[in-house]
Order: sequence, then C-alpha cells, then structure tokens
Amino acid sequence: MRLIRRGQRVFIGSGCGEPQHLVRALEQVAVQLADLEILHLLTLGRTSYTDETFRDKIRLKSLFVASGSRQAIAEGRADYTPIYLFDVPQLFSSGQSPIDVALIQVSPPGAHGFCSFGISVDIVKAAAASAETVIAQVNPRMPRVLGDAYIHVRDIDAIVEHEEELLEMPPPLMNDIAHQIGMHVAKLVEDGSTIRAGVGSVSNAALYSLEGKADLGVHTDMLTDAYLHLVERGVINNNRKTLHPKKIIASFCAGSRRLYDFVHNNPMVEFHPIEYTNDFSVISKNEKMVSINSALEVDLSGQVCADSMGYEIYSGVGGSVDFIRGATLSKEGKSIIVLPSTSLDGKESRIVPHLSEGAGVVNTRGGVHYIVTEHGAVNLHGKTVRERALALINLAHPEARESLLRAAKRLRYLHEDQILPPVTGSVYPYQWEISQPCGDDERVILRPVNPNDEGPLQEFFDALPRHGAYVRFLSVMRVFPRHNLQALLNIDYEKEISVVGVVGSIGAERVVALGRYLLDDETNMAEVDFAVRQEWQGKGVATYLLNHLVEIAKSKHIAGFIAYVDPENKSALAVFQNTGYVVHRSLKKSIHQISIFFNEPAQQCHTDSGIR
Repeated sequence: MRLIRRGQRVFIGSGCGEPQHLVRALEQVAVQLADLEILHLLTLGRTSYTDETFRDKIRLKSLFVASGSRQAIAEGRADYTPIYLFDVPQLFSSGQSPIDVALIQVSPPGAHGFCSFGISVDIVKAAAASAETVIAQVNPRMPRVLGDAYIHVRDIDAIVEHEEELLEMPPPLMNDIAHQIGMHVAKLVEDGSTIRAGVGSVSNAALYSLEGKADLGVHTDMLTDAYLHLVERGVINNNRKTLHPKKIIASFCAGSRRLYDFVHNNPMVEFHPIEYTNDFSVISKNEKMVSINSALEVDLSGQVCADSMGYEIYSGVGGSVDFIRGATLSKEGKSIIVLPSTSLDGKESRIVPHLSEGAGVVNTRGGVHYIVTEHGAVNLHGKTVRERALALINLAHPEARESLLRAAKRLRYLHEDQILPPVTGSVYPYQWEISQPCGDDERVILRPVNPNDEGPLQEFFDALPRHGAYVRFLSVMRVFPRHNLQALLNIDYEKEISVVGVVGSIGAERVVALGRYLLDDETNMAEVDFAVRQEWQGKGVATYLLNHLVEIAKSKHIAGFIAYVDPENKSALAVFQNTGYVVHRSLKKSIHQISIFFNEPAQQCHTDSGIR
C-alpha cells in the first residue's frame, strides 16, 4: 500500500472478483492519505470507504450503482458516471480517466507466467493495461478461465499472495409475478437463440423459464447461476450459435462457488474483455440474439427508465443498451424489456403516462421493441403512439388501466371514444393459447382476442369476401366500424370468447381466422360463429378453431352451441360434424340453425350421418 500516494486515482477490481484483502489494506492506510479517488464498476463487498468518516479522505466514482454505494451517491458523498459498459475501456486507454493504481485479483500464474483475471475480466483487463501501477492479489481460489483473460506477471508491479473465499452473489428472490413474466418471455424465445439477461429477479426468472427450450447459446457480459441451471439441463449447448459455436461467451461472473467451479478451466466457456462482449457489432453476429433487460418505468410512448427512481440513481446504464442494439441488429434477434406492472408494495403503476421527474431515459421510444409484464407481452416496434399507449395500458395492472386511459386521452394519445375491457372478467386467459399445425410446415396460434388486435382484425375483415356462404355475420361484414371492433376486442372473457388464429411473431401477427361465442344466460347456450381467410381454408383451421371454442365453453359449463349457417356452406356443416357431437339441424327462413349439445357425443347417435 506504500505504492499508493496522496491524490491518486485507484481502480478496484469488479464485482465478485473484488480483491477484498487489498481493499481492507487500502482502508487502513487511507487515514494517512487524502484526496484519493476510488474508481470501480461494481462492488458487492462491505466497504467502509463510502462511510461519512472518509468524506475528506476518499471520493468514490462509480460506473454502476449497487447496494454498497447507493446511499453514498444519493447523499452526495460519492459520484456516479453514466456510461455504456462498452465505452469504459476507452476512458482508460484515451487518458480521459487515467488510472494511477489498479488493485486487482488474479489466479496463480501458470507455467508460462500468465495469471487469469478469473471471474472478473470485464473492465479489469483494460484498467490493468492502462494503470501506472498494478497491485495484484494472487488467490488460489480464483478460477482460471479461458479466453482473452490473462495478464503476465511481468505486467504486475506488486504481488500479494492471499487466499480467501471469493465474494458470492446469492440468487435474487423470485416471486409469482417474476415467474409469470418469465412465462411470457419464454414464448418469445425460439429454440436455437443466443441469450443474454441483465441483473435482477425478473431477468433471472426469465432465464429459468427457458427450461423447455433447446439448443440455446450464450453471449453475455454477466454469467450467473441461472445459465448454469440451463447448462445442467441440456438447454444451453451453444450448438447453433453463429459466432463462437459451442462456446459460452461472457465477461464476468456473479454467483455461487458452484458457478466459479464450472467456469474453471472449462473449454465450453470463454471470458473476454467488456469492449468485446458488449460491442453491438459483435453481438449482432449471433443470429436470433435475445437480450432481456429490466426496467423501472415505461411511459405510454415507450420510453424506458432503467437506472433511476426520479432523481435518485438506482443502478446504472450498464450493458443494457449495448445488448439492446446488438439484439435489434441481429438476424431474427429480439430486444425484450421486462418489469412488474406495479411497485413492490403494489401501490404505484410502473406503466405511467410520463416518466417521473428526474427519471433517465435508458432506452428511447425509437429503440424499444418488446415490453413484458405479468399481464402479457407487446412489440412496440413500428407502432404509432396511439397503438403503443393502448398496448401498454393493457399491460398495466387492471386497477391502473382506467386512470392510464384518462391520461392517454388527455395527452391526445387515444381517441375520446376508446374503451377498455371490463375490470370484472378482464383477466386475459393465457391457458387458452394453443399452437396447431396447418398445411405443410405451417402453424397457427389460436388464442383469445385482446385489445391490441385492432389493426390485424381490421385487415382480416377487409380481406373477407363481400358475398358468399357464411356462418352468421362474420364473413359477410365488408365494413366493420371501429366502435364494433372495440366491442369485439374489449370483452368480458367470462361471458363471451373471441378466438383468433394468427401467424407471425408478436407485433407482426396476421389474423387468418376468427371465431367467437356469446352466452345466453337464460338457456345456457352460446351462439357461435367463425370465419377463415380464403387462402387458409381447406387446411383444418376452422375445425381446430371450433373445437377450441368447444373446449373453452365446456370448461365454463356451457350446455352447447347454436349457429346459423347458409345451406350452401357445406364446409361449415362439415366443421360442426367434426366436433364429435350430435348435430341438430333445422331450416328457418332459408338459413340452417345448427345446434350441438355437449352432453350428446356423436357415438350415441345411431344414424349414419350423425345429424338429426
């Protein structure tokens, strides 16, 4: 520590790789020094140099805010530098933030004199390369990781051999809301994707939700136990990565000793400096790159705040924007923002008309793509402000939606006549989302309609023929006014169900079929109707659709269906026969009334046709 002089800038190694022994020694000598500036990315250890007693001795300048530095920064005893992680190494190499002394922690040297930076390569390698003096704590408990992760002993000015346990980061607590968000994220992640998730319980839950996927790869800055969980279950194997196939690419670890043992001398894992892992042009070379990042607030235009609560800095920019840019430039890539719909106490909505005063915009409205809460997922990319506001209101907590609707109308984001689903019965029934094969290597998703389907449904109605055989009115509606669409979209899912058949990804879906039923409380029978786009007819879509409506109705103890069918519509009659129930048919005013009762399976009928 005598190598450190008054007024110098001292860099401390990052996160779980922090050289604790050296930090304790620094705190002891700091009382004889003054005007020291401590520079670090992230500290997880217990540090006293942020205490009030060191106010005149040490000034912390942090590149990210965590629990160890949050209070000091909030009280003005420490400083925060907003910066993308990718840009940090250039601060050092350019001399903009010169480093006098770097305190780092490394593994013992190998036969050729190279020590590994171990679980913290990130910005530590660049700091050591730029520092005037490098002091290294050599700890035999530090894993020896492969990749661009080494420093030679000749580049170290002082070595302190000291063995101690590495810092560990316990997994964040994951509640039911985090798991629900993870479920929605899993629907967006395809097999063969390369993934990266940021810090936090919600992002962590999103990783655990991917257990049912196959052939995932990893390109990330931070490696956690959630990735190890997926490796052990064979989900992550990196087989389909287009950049560094077969390899997990990371820059630092934050997790358990099990994770550190896993990365030790493991040919499956390579650690690289942050200026490589977080280079968006490098990230984008991974096809189907998926970046999952947490947020604190999202406003109705799509602006994302992820680093502050009002004026108080909570975390930092970190690597989120680096990976957002990389994922959006990746072929078939996805950028996903996750957040609970309310604050932890449930009192404040995190979907807001406008960001809080002082809140920072980490992801602009022009760069936002997928937003996910426990109430669903939407893709805002390419959407108008009106479409965004409506979509985000329906991602908010149901109790916050009416006030958000009023605010959106006041801001002129939405039309004055815009309505929302009723609070009672408005919970979207995700259990009724299914995928069905149709035709050659094609799949149609059948799911309940939601308010975000306005545009695709309008296109669907415009594509239907003006005249022709029909089931009730859907396929003869040439003009479907907006107020009619709203009534169709904003429904009480307990009383009626509208199911769409869609193809394409979320945000770019195309409606190819629509079916609905409306319950008559007096008879406990529901009137049903459906329509299929012409180019999708003959592929079994109508049969899948009607049978899906049957299953939903049966789960709600509805007695049966009634439909009105043009006698010329032979295909519609066949669809009803394919439900597996006795079909009752009568002709009234040149229209067939079709009835099926769910307590009359077809095998009970002794007629050849199964029709009465």
